[in-house]
Amino acid sequence: MSFLTGPMHHHLEGHKDLTNHKEILRLEEPDVIWIPLNNGAAPCTPLVNVGDEVKVGTKIAERNDHFYLPLFSPVSGTVTGIEKKMNSAMKMVDHMRIENDHKKTVEKPFEPFDYEKATREELLDFVKNAGMLGLGGAGFPTYVKYLKPEGIKSFIINGVECEPYLTTDYRSMMDNLELLKTGVLAMFKLSKAERGCVAVKEDKVDLIAELKKTFEGTPIEIRTVPDIYPAGWERTLVWLLEQKRYDRLPAEVGCIINNASTAIALADALLNGMPVTHKLVTVSGDGVADPHNVYVPVGTTAHDIVQACGGYTSEDCMIIAGGPMMGSAIPNDTFVIGPANNGLTVLKHEPLDVVKCLRCGKCTEMCPSGLEPVRINNAEKVKDIETLKKLDTLSCIECGLCSYICPSKIDVTEGIRRAKRYLALAKK
Repeated sequence: MSFLTGPMHHHLEGHKDLTNHKEILRLEEPDVIWIPLNNGAAPCTPLVNVGDEVKVGTKIAERNDHFYLPLFSPVSGTVTGIEKKMNSAMKMVDHMRIENDHKKTVEKPFEPFDYEKATREELLDFVKNAGMLGLGGAGFPTYVKYLKPEGIKSFIINGVECEPYLTTDYRSMMDNLELLKTGVLAMFKLSKAERGCVAVKEDKVDLIAELKKTFEGTPIEIRTVPDIYPAGWERTLVWLLEQKRYDRLPAEVGCIINNASTAIALADALLNGMPVTHKLVTVSGDGVADPHNVYVPVGTTAHDIVQACGGYTSEDCMIIAGGPMMGSAIPNDTFVIGPANNGLTVLKHEPLDVVKCLRCGKCTEMCPSGLEPVRINNAEKVKDIETLKKLDTLSCIECGLCSYICPSKIDVTEGIRRAKRYLALAKK
């Protein structure tokens, strides 16, 4: 932050109390699940055929381009097809259809692993083949971050969860403190960092106390950040903890960052020999009758999850894959939960009284990326490619602050999303 850029953050009402202390709802497994055959923009190749029997833990597909990531079945049953469906990013991708036999037959794809006795290279290989990936939303293969630990000084576990409504990281940490400890220490070994910490918001007093007890006697420190948005974004988090800025990756300033839920998933793999097959998903907002954190198999439809939470409170609701700031509003609830999805926000539709831009500059002052959102939005309207490039449009993280802060109620973020898509098409 400087007097030239403005605060670059804002305090948001979190609405966390709707779910953070409620008992986790464990959904009855659906008769059919759909596994998205993609990791980010990369397709994943099926390893089983239509008609094959699978078990919980069977390796069913893998990404194998410049990165590697295996996918595993969350249920036992029969593969009955591969069809294109819209995913949570509103893209048509292949989905593997599996009919659940509800027998819950398990096939452990790997054995439990003692990370303390293993070499760093052996541990890295385990993380790769166990299919560990970022569970905070990005879904990036975890092992890649640890391929070149040279120059890493600071290892950071991100438990900030700054997006409103979402509480999956909070509940996962509170309910799995020992697993968190194991996963964090294993990742710390991979990082070869000089120091390590778990970062959480300063208002999580109960969690902070538990974390300090859990990590007592270890090299891992518990550090707090202010209750601001987007404190959980990597660039903001590195600035808050290290007072350093970087161009592309945290490693440029000696940092490695992983999500808290990813650390817990790694511990489950290390201790129990099980990959990521299920997800804890926050279902919250004024558009759902009974907000909860819901534990579901990967491949469960948003429709089934919302119905398990009492259904919609209005006929005119908006369902968002993720939180209300960075999530994407989806036109229907037929999409499924993938490994990286951590929330469904359901809000009653409220028409906005949009007026012309007041030229107040608040969106520019608040932008955590240091961009000029209103200028990008205006350039997108006239499809001015050169101006869009000069304004560094592709650096937008779509955090939503520009739309949130706009007194004219202009959806600036959506305009920037269109601009980014327009630039991508212009490259082809």
